[in-house]
Amino acid sequence: MEALRTAVVGTGFIGRVHARSARLAGARLVGVAGSSPASGQRAAEELGAEQAFASGEELVEADGIDVVHIATPNHLHEPLALKALAAGKHVVCEKPVALDGDGAQRIADAAAASGLVVTVPFVYRFHPIIREARARVSAGELGRIHLLHGHYQQDWLLTADDVNWRVDAARGGASRAFADIGSHWCDLVEFVSGYRIARLLARTATVVPERSTAATTTFSAPTTGGERRPVDTEDAALVLFETAQGALGSMLVSQVSAGRKNRLWFELDGEHAALAFDQENAETLWLGRRERGEILQRDPAVLAPDAARLVTLPPGHAQGYDGCFDLFVADTYAAIRGGSPEGLPLVGDGLRAARITDAVLESARSQSWIEVST
Repeated sequence: MEALRTAVVGTGFIGRVHARSARLAGARLVGVAGSSPASGQRAAEELGAEQAFASGEELVEADGIDVVHIATPNHLHEPLALKALAAGKHVVCEKPVALDGDGAQRIADAAAASGLVVTVPFVYRFHPIIREARARVSAGELGRIHLLHGHYQQDWLLTADDVNWRVDAARGGASRAFADIGSHWCDLVEFVSGYRIARLLARTATVVPERSTAATTTFSAPTTGGERRPVDTEDAALVLFETAQGALGSMLVSQVSAGRKNRLWFELDGEHAALAFDQENAETLWLGRRERGEILQRDPAVLAPDAARLVTLPPGHAQGYDGCFDLFVADTYAAIRGGSPEGLPLVGDGLRAARITDAVLESARSQSWIEVST
């Protein structure tokens, strides 16, 4: 089988993750493009890409590429995705796929018209334990779910010296914390539970009102000194919601919670049982019943088939975020070749995340309950 010809736009932290996973999935890394011709050339040399393109626009319209991975600042996602689809290329686009729901809808429409595959890296779906949780919910083990709750907390933007392009609304979008990580929480909880958020009430907070103007890379050490600029995106969001099935929910999203590096945690409480997942301890699933609680370990011998297929290491040998990304890209390429992998996050899931984000921002502005567009 001939290798897919893959190219990556964006050469920062996440772009390099995309490039690694593409290679592990058997693709040829035929090109990369960075924020400048020089950065693209450096990345091509470091990653072993066959060609460095002068710009993302040049790359997505070039011949000899089957699939484009878009890992740029958010404001470039929509124009690059639309140009790639128009040029007949499959797309892997980082979330948010666009700066708002209308932009995400345009990508979804273009994908549908073209018949090309567009996927979105909601990669936490690829923890085997998540698939086990989903299988147990689907089998009715929890019964009717009453409550869905949890949080996603980080601390990498805790101080005024912590800065990143995401802080700039012109590049990152009107929402930062929620669009960046709250979208992951919502996708994961809806994926596992099968329940969809129907209406919500949100409050947002910018607790660091000014930040450094220095240029930094994602998750880099804080800068010191320098000029400050006002911040117009949220550091945290609190959301109450109701699902279409009548369950109640709550979530807290924060990028300013000291000591929390990447704590995506949720619990589903049902009429017969409950379950909870912690992404920082992703090898186990907590199962709660009135008479007892138990911890289920990632062991393919006892997991549901869709969970067991994602196990790549023996029990006790931790699978992590990079493994999830590898599995996501492998399933994306399987879909491009005509397969139908279970649980693959498609452009419709990116559109869903954008619509929820729009509702959160509107609720925070209006101080009222907002229906989530379907």
